[in-house]
Amino acid sequence: MKDWKITPAVFTNFILLSFIIGILFSPFAGSCKGAKDVVFAEEENPLLKSKAIGNAVDIQQALREIYKQASPSVVRIETEQIVKMQAHPFFNDPQFRHFFGTPQERESKRQGLGSGFIISKDGYIVTNNHVVANVDKITVKVHGGKSYTARLIGSDQISDLALVKIDGEKNLTPVFLGDSDSIRVGDFGIAIGNPFGLESTFTFGVISSTGQDINAADGVSRIQTDAAINPGNSGGPLLNIKGEVIGINQMIYSQSGGSVGIGFAIPINHVKVVVEKLKQGKKIKPGYIGVSIVDPGDPNIDATLSAFGLKDKKGLLIRDIALNSPAMKAGLRQYDFITQVDNVAAESFSVLKNAVLRKGVGEVIEVKFLRSGKPESVKIKIEEIPLRDQQQE
Repeated sequence: MKDWKITPAVFTNFILLSFIIGILFSPFAGSCKGAKDVVFAEEENPLLKSKAIGNAVDIQQALREIYKQASPSVVRIETEQIVKMQAHPFFNDPQFRHFFGTPQERESKRQGLGSGFIISKDGYIVTNNHVVANVDKITVKVHGGKSYTARLIGSDQISDLALVKIDGEKNLTPVFLGDSDSIRVGDFGIAIGNPFGLESTFTFGVISSTGQDINAADGVSRIQTDAAINPGNSGGPLLNIKGEVIGINQMIYSQSGGSVGIGFAIPINHVKVVVEKLKQGKKIKPGYIGVSIVDPGDPNIDATLSAFGLKDKKGLLIRDIALNSPAMKAGLRQYDFITQVDNVAAESFSVLKNAVLRKGVGEVIEVKFLRSGKPESVKIKIEEIPLRDQQQE
């Protein structure tokens, strides 16, 4: 075996090589040490001990579960309409027709997008009337991508509601319907839909107002929310934190065409009554009795009721009576306090509104009320709502 000897030259080269290697790799070693300290730190995140953070995580988990439950019930609605294009006025010139004859009308296909939600396992779907009005074909795409041709069961232009149906299905996933009378300003509001043709977007906000009068012809106040609602969301559901539908998204206020945090939804309690009539093939006529009610959400409502000796009583205080209205003809007066409508406790405005809607024009409702503390009762014949009184019930 050959003996190895370390000569001065070999020793010098070894020292020089070690020095070079140390210079090249020392920054890498330092960075690795720092990375280890940051990425693999063993200290516990102090925020995990915060009760507030824990509550926020619970809300986050609730939102995930709401989306998981509700999204299979929300549908994308695609429509087609054949539009006949009129000839240019130039072609109406008799001299032109004399030489060239009458030009043929041209047809073009107009497409639309919207949203809706399933309300029964056998395929009934609610959407806005303006989504499906005057179209030639309705295609419904459910969660997962499967498409169906749907038919229009009925629609109401005044309330902007429509009922369509998928035939041949028996096991679709319907939504859970909530109570729109129970919501309050500050409650969470969640919108699901298909804005701009996107698939099943999910936006989260709060209820900004429960009684917005926006010149709706049906006289029903809309729910306002700052949950983002954009073109294509129309007809989709507005949900509460329980995952229940409390409204149907209808419109937005915007100068840009996109969401600015002011969206409106039709209360689901009103939708229920209209849809049931549409399902029965009935035509919706906007009835009214001609009263307006002091808003139960008015911050001064308690003081107002106390002034009339009605503190802690449940009912509706009449703010105004329309001249020559059915209510005036029946004998109701300003500041009468309605306690029952057709033997149902008048704990919310929708009790009165839905009674009028259910009975319809020409029918009679019975209203029980207090006047100066004395119980009284009248029967009111419902009339069709005149245009000048669109904001009254």
